[in-house]
Amino acid sequence: MYSTPAGLLLDFGTVITWSLFEKHRETEATLGLPAGSLQWLGPLDPDTDPLWQAMQRDEISERDYWARRADELGRACGEPGWDMLTVMHRLRHTDPNSSIRPQMLALVRRAVRHGLRVGILSNELELFYGKSFLDRLDIVKEVAVIIDGTHSKVLKPDPAVYAIALEAMKLPAAQVLFVDDQLRNIVGAHGCGLQTQLFDLRDPDGCCRAVSARLRLPEAAQ
Repeated sequence: MYSTPAGLLLDFGTVITWSLFEKHRETEATLGLPAGSLQWLGPLDPDTDPLWQAMQRDEISERDYWARRADELGRACGEPGWDMLTVMHRLRHTDPNSSIRPQMLALVRRAVRHGLRVGILSNELELFYGKSFLDRLDIVKEVAVIIDGTHSKVLKPDPAVYAIALEAMKLPAAQVLFVDDQLRNIVGAHGCGLQTQLFDLRDPDGCCRAVSARLRLPEAAQ
């Protein structure tokens, strides 16, 4: 049996932020695309998204998946050549904090108040979002550790990235709960001895409650 974690290590995109899959109607309105034109739903409905299925089979990387989606969005707007930084700039740079799941921000703040060490482990934090976006995020100021594959060049699920994160967290693997929406990253972390929680995009609220329970955090004040 695992002990109660002393640290919480979170993926960023989808876990901390709203995913693009959940925000298609807002994306269409912002970019001036026809309503209902974005139909790919990734983990919400894999049957709608053969490209997502290819990524899950490891035929393409997660970065490849989003590069293709970014280019598709740019072409739909008559601007070929978009990357994810362009997409995020168009969709989220006006108000970065609105892209954060409020229940996750509340969870992080409760964890910090309860004395836990909290970190972010992302494969493409600055690559996708840009430094100016991150500088304006309230949640970034709450965490003690940020490991970003943009700069480290070591990506999940490489065992080396979990070693880097654990060194930064200053905790043994068995005392850290790692949360990610990609099963391959969960498997990688589990193999390195971390406690793990898969973030199921079909039930974000339930996942946040599960993380809170595993951390044994006091109930939030009403």
